[in-house]
Amino acid sequence: MTPATPHKPENAIKEAPPAMKRLRHERDRAIEVFMEKGRIKPFLSRHTSCLDQYFTDSFEKSMVGPKMQFHKKPYAMIALGGYGRQEQCIHSDVDILVLFQKQVPAESEALIREMLYPLWDLGFEVGHATRSIKECIALAADKTDVLTALLDARFLCGMSTLYGDLRDRLDKYLTGKRAQNTIKELVRRNQDRHERFGDSSYLLEPNLKEGRGGLRDYHTILWLARIEHKMMQPRDLEYFGILSHDEYQRLEQSLWFVWKTRNHLHLLTGRKYDQLYFEHQVKIAESLGFKAARGQLPVERFLGKLHAEMEYIKQTNMAVLLEMGVSRRTFSISRRPVIRETDVPGLRVERNLVGFVSPEHILNTPVLLIRIFEESARLKLPLSAEARRLVKEFTYLVNKSFRQDPGNVRIFERILITPTPTYNVLNEMLNTGFLERFIPKLKTITDRIQYDGYHLYPIDRHCLRTVKTLKNFAARENADVLAHKLFKEIGKQRNLLLWAALLHDIGKGEAGPGHADSGARIAERILSEFGYTEDKTDVVRFLVKEHLFLVKTATRRDLNDEETAIYCARRVKNEKYLKMLYLLTLADSMATGPKAWNDWTAELLRDLFFKVLKILEKGELATTEAVEAMKNKKQALLAATSDDRERTVLATHLEILSPRYLLYTTDDAILAHMHLYRRLSTDAFVWEINQNPGSQTRTVTICAPDRTGLFSKIAGVLALNGLNILEAEIFTWKNNTALDVFVVSPPADLIYEDQRWTRTGEDLRAALADELDITRALKKNTGGRLRRSPYATRPHRITIDNDASSFFTLIEVIAYDRSGLLFDITDVLFRHHLDVKLAKIATKIDQVVDVFYVRDTEGLKINDEDLLDQVRTRIESVLGQAPNEP
Repeated sequence: MTPATPHKPENAIKEAPPAMKRLRHERDRAIEVFMEKGRIKPFLSRHTSCLDQYFTDSFEKSMVGPKMQFHKKPYAMIALGGYGRQEQCIHSDVDILVLFQKQVPAESEALIREMLYPLWDLGFEVGHATRSIKECIALAADKTDVLTALLDARFLCGMSTLYGDLRDRLDKYLTGKRAQNTIKELVRRNQDRHERFGDSSYLLEPNLKEGRGGLRDYHTILWLARIEHKMMQPRDLEYFGILSHDEYQRLEQSLWFVWKTRNHLHLLTGRKYDQLYFEHQVKIAESLGFKAARGQLPVERFLGKLHAEMEYIKQTNMAVLLEMGVSRRTFSISRRPVIRETDVPGLRVERNLVGFVSPEHILNTPVLLIRIFEESARLKLPLSAEARRLVKEFTYLVNKSFRQDPGNVRIFERILITPTPTYNVLNEMLNTGFLERFIPKLKTITDRIQYDGYHLYPIDRHCLRTVKTLKNFAARENADVLAHKLFKEIGKQRNLLLWAALLHDIGKGEAGPGHADSGARIAERILSEFGYTEDKTDVVRFLVKEHLFLVKTATRRDLNDEETAIYCARRVKNEKYLKMLYLLTLADSMATGPKAWNDWTAELLRDLFFKVLKILEKGELATTEAVEAMKNKKQALLAATSDDRERTVLATHLEILSPRYLLYTTDDAILAHMHLYRRLSTDAFVWEINQNPGSQTRTVTICAPDRTGLFSKIAGVLALNGLNILEAEIFTWKNNTALDVFVVSPPADLIYEDQRWTRTGEDLRAALADELDITRALKKNTGGRLRRSPYATRPHRITIDNDASSFFTLIEVIAYDRSGLLFDITDVLFRHHLDVKLAKIATKIDQVVDVFYVRDTEGLKINDEDLLDQVRTRIESVLGQAPNEP
């Protein structure tokens, strides 16, 4: 119901009546005790009770009531919504229905002013409606919001028989076909809400009320139960057998935590608030008393707990809908007979749900605890609520001997490889606690959160999504043709690949860095205990250990450097390993979330895969092919030029190009860059700005005489003009000409984009002439303020690598992004006389991973350890400062 909300009138009551004073005192005291002791259940009860007492006192001392001739025009005050459910949070609305038998008298407006305006003065948001019983039923038939509000209605004071009449009329209305249609509508709204607000049990910024796993999922259970069973109070969920005693207790536990979080959010924001944004998460974790443990930050432990509780609410909502026979696809109420059968003794299919014949069968045949999941996967039917209860109750039977039984291991493997186009039985195994009992080490990553903008799901859920993503590659209609082809090619080793997918992040359950190394050791131990041979455990160990290797190399290293592919080939060793590792990398990235996987990453990864595959197929001696390719490219370019004079100019130009540039730049780009270079003459630089089709980015190509610090100055000028660098590629030709290509975000104001580029060009010209102090200009531009990422809770990381390349020293910087960061880093390199010859710029939501290929002024790798230590120290210093702070 959406009651009318009055605006505070000019003639609102100024003198606080006794009931109002008492309410203010009791409410303040309730909040004070809640803040001191943190007990949510007593708070919700006390907060609701003090409002109840206010209405009772106001009714007894009403000056308007007697004038209305109560005996002739009786009325009742009815609590609605969260207040009706006795869930009154600190800044929740107070929704009230003033109910009359037949007609609503004109004096009711005065009654509203008398009772509700004092609440407004106290800061409550008050919604009210004044209606007759007939009007309530008529509106309920027309508006689902009104109907659900009436389902939550609770008598406060006045004529109680009116409330009884309203309940009776509502019960009579909600019978037969109307009841079924209402349930359909509630289920439809339930799914629409999930699609609109997302899955709060996974989202980084969950909606505590409306998202999937939020309080509305619980409210939907209540509404459905009140329609189906005429239930009067939440405890009746257990009485009517909708939930078991343990399930109801567990649901209450989850609800208390979400309510507790919601009330702390209300306290923090000073108003009704349900979206848990990043800016609030760390503070609420502290106020709830979470401490760092097991290598996790307090906020990560808080979010892990919150996600676990919201996941349980979500699962309870789904289980209740399934038990009622509600199809989420068709919104129909299904009471159809069995359409699929099971031949497993001790199991049965009823109402399209898989269940046990009896608990005794489980005691006599414990293998049924895993066979039921195999049948669920085979039939693509979920478990019944009773079956889920029994699995939870009997998981103690999943002991060491159960786990080491070869037959049970084979069953689990069959579940692991069974296709899951829609229904993923591994989720059910996790939700019931079976998966954790079967693989105890999984407990270390259950509901574990990584607090960054990159990882969307808790680690355990992410692993299951990685398995599902991999299995989806088997489908012919899969959009990734290469993934489908490779998945078929690996044949019988798919089971090992899926084991690696399930266990690839298990090392994150241990404190400290290097989760891939620790995860490899754990995976090897798990498979050995399951009886796998050494050669099979070696495959899984390798995949888990190297699951980040390809994507890190693709996004952080120069793929046009043949050494990169050779280095990867030596590490991967054979084609079969490469194909499996590529598929695992693909699935892992896609399952991490949409922010972790994009066309750019996919293209780089695919490019690296084919280059490494070529090395593994033909060997490392590919340099001869590169020389031949450059020769052929030159001949093709010259042959395509019909004008003799132009051909002579082109031939001269081709001789100054560096091999790397010539080999990996397209013919069209080479010709375009040549024309750009011919415009250079004695200018400080020339450039072109092009809008990239189908993308909100710009490619900036700058040609200039090379000089130490050129890249830094360009980066600083672009940052000064609000142009964020997404990618950068640097080429230096044999005649000491630099060609730098940047992919940048466009200016914020596209209407004045041309003017912004003109200003940027002027700034760059001034910077190259040493007439613009970029450091000072950036500091003035930002006011010296450091705009930190909401996730900036872990230290930056700087890695210096002198082994990955024969000709360059690689400096890798992982840091939280901010304006001017790239300039600050490259300025440090410039001031230490290091020349940046190649840069890989990658932005991962809130973080940047910048890799610089550098040499000294003599064109050599940097082997001076003291100098490298100075560079590292200075970069660490600027990363911790406000933008361009000296």
